[in-house]
Amino acid sequence: MARRSEILTVYIAGVIQGIALVTFPAASAVFTNPGDYNLSGTEYGGMFVPQAIMAVVASLLGAGLRNQLGTKRIYLLGLFANLLAMTLLVASRFVMKDHLLAYGILLAATTCMGIGFGFTVPALNTFAAAFFPQKVDKAVLTLNALLGLGTALAPVFVALFVGFGIWWGLPVLVGALILALLLFSFSQPLNEYKNNAAPSQKIKIKFPARFWIFAAFALLYGICETMNGNWASLYLKEHFGASASVSSLALTIFWSMVTAGRILFATIEKWLPEEMVCRILPLVVTAALIASACVPKTNPLLGILTFALAGLGCSALLPLTISFGQKELTTIAASVAGGLIAFYQIGYGIAAFGVGPLQTAGLDLHIIYGGTAVVALALSVLSFVVTRKPRATV
Repeated sequence: MARRSEILTVYIAGVIQGIALVTFPAASAVFTNPGDYNLSGTEYGGMFVPQAIMAVVASLLGAGLRNQLGTKRIYLLGLFANLLAMTLLVASRFVMKDHLLAYGILLAATTCMGIGFGFTVPALNTFAAAFFPQKVDKAVLTLNALLGLGTALAPVFVALFVGFGIWWGLPVLVGALILALLLFSFSQPLNEYKNNAAPSQKIKIKFPARFWIFAAFALLYGICETMNGNWASLYLKEHFGASASVSSLALTIFWSMVTAGRILFATIEKWLPEEMVCRILPLVVTAALIASACVPKTNPLLGILTFALAGLGCSALLPLTISFGQKELTTIAASVAGGLIAFYQIGYGIAAFGVGPLQTAGLDLHIIYGGTAVVALALSVLSFVVTRKPRATV
């Protein structure tokens, strides 16, 4: 049985990882401000390309290395990469007037963030499922709710530090939290309590056909989430002419609703089955994206409310997909989280970078949001395949 300190470590790590992950998009106004980094929309989106690539590589690499190194070492490597990302982000502020050098450091920082995310998040999901093998869905939802809490806190902290004229205070704070967590985690055993094979065995991982259904779902979800999580602030600023504080509020509300939804659906699982939740929420995301595209420019408050709806729609989809996959694909359960996080990050990369070139081609953000509703609709269709129980499991 897991010790209380181990469980606490994993769940605190979820919160800190959430803050770290959204530090970059939360500071979008700083990166695109002519008085600071002065990045174009394409350059801003391009920042997240190495993050997405390395998150995919780290997720898949971590799945393969887990049997040799153990999940704890993978998790610790992820924390170290996160710490390096925050260090590089702080360092970039000292050379922000040298556009090329500053951008290069930012790319290195997001590269490290991708490695950190790709190693840490699958490990945390694996720990959560292993600690509570009889309540995998609730354990994974709870972990991701705490991760969502961290993502909701990041824009609040950015707005606070920007108000004091020290936006870089957030990566300094996050770096200190990661360092403390890293040191504390070394003292924890963080054993895996659910293994289908001895750790010394070398296993050649083969993903069955059913896995690719979950993977496609995670990829489409990644596109939908990132359209809201990475572009909400800039959408409020460009489309509605909102201030930096109002733009940050949209991002905060989006991630707050993601967190609230995860808590809600973990609480009411007895009354509303997870399979039904997985089928309903993509329709909510579709409605939210359509609404975002149709809101008049004169009504930023209504625009913020559409992001709240999108947050609720996105809330439980990824953690449920991971828990469904781990329960169904039992022989590769430890690798499922890493594989699905990898495909989620592919979707993340598509949406994070793809918006910039589309804007350069002449498309407004509200049109892009409307087009993303088609992706959400495809996610809705695929949800029925994901939740269908196959005749034989792997």
